[in-house]
Amino acid sequence: MMPANPVEIGPLRCGRGQPLLFIAGPCVIESQELALKVARRLAEIRDELGIALVFKSSFDKANRTSVDSFRGPGLAAGLEILAKVKAATGLDVLTDVHETSQAEPAAQVCRILQIPAFLARQTDLVHAVAEATGKAGGVVNIKKPQFLAPEDMVHAVKKCEAFGNPRVLLTERGTTFGYGRLINDMRAIPVMQGLGPPVIFDATHSVQLPGGSTTGGQRQMVSFLARAAVACGCDGLFFETHPDPDKALSDGPNMIPLDEFPRLIRQLLRLREALTETTDSQGD
Repeated sequence: MMPANPVEIGPLRCGRGQPLLFIAGPCVIESQELALKVARRLAEIRDELGIALVFKSSFDKANRTSVDSFRGPGLAAGLEILAKVKAATGLDVLTDVHETSQAEPAAQVCRILQIPAFLARQTDLVHAVAEATGKAGGVVNIKKPQFLAPEDMVHAVKKCEAFGNPRVLLTERGTTFGYGRLINDMRAIPVMQGLGPPVIFDATHSVQLPGGSTTGGQRQMVSFLARAAVACGCDGLFFETHPDPDKALSDGPNMIPLDEFPRLIRQLLRLREALTETTDSQGD
């Protein structure tokens, strides 16, 4: 079995020869009201710009640094909210899972299940997610660990294939560099594409500043990294966005304001179009 490329995500396709895929939403489900507000605006942006877009939010942030950090509503309540988002907007949904028991119920609601970076080498979790999404016709998105070389992601891909789902996305989200910094080696994009699956660039987690009681971030750097990733040929982009990031309950310093999101998308679409035109002219 070989990894699918392009990958079918319901009516959407991501990968070779396909438009950019955008994955976006608030870091964590803060409330049903906020999730629906953001999702409805993202659906409007999807329609206005004619883009492929998937809604993302977490029902539980199980990897917070501090015991006092907000984690979310939990599995049952979170999936109920995500199902309402899907019904209200028509957007397909992505959420992350941290335990094997979460995979099957989450796959019944969400088209894409995401394996967090720190858990990408957990074979039992990869097994559960690949099996659950495979049965449901869904997709696995695996975040590249901050401590792993991009070429070593081949093992995670092979696990998904072995456990029944060749529909895999790989996501680049930065590499640990000393203390309190992540760096992005943009070579990771073509390297991981060479493993077979489409590659997503996570522009907001890449600007995190790990360390301390809460993770900091450099929101002002998101657009620079996103443009660089498009220039390097990524198949899609991952953004966390919020109406008021400074008041967000998780990852606020990294998220981009929702009202600034359309302008950034337009920039990225223009860049992708210019690169496509250059490639086509070279082929002529």
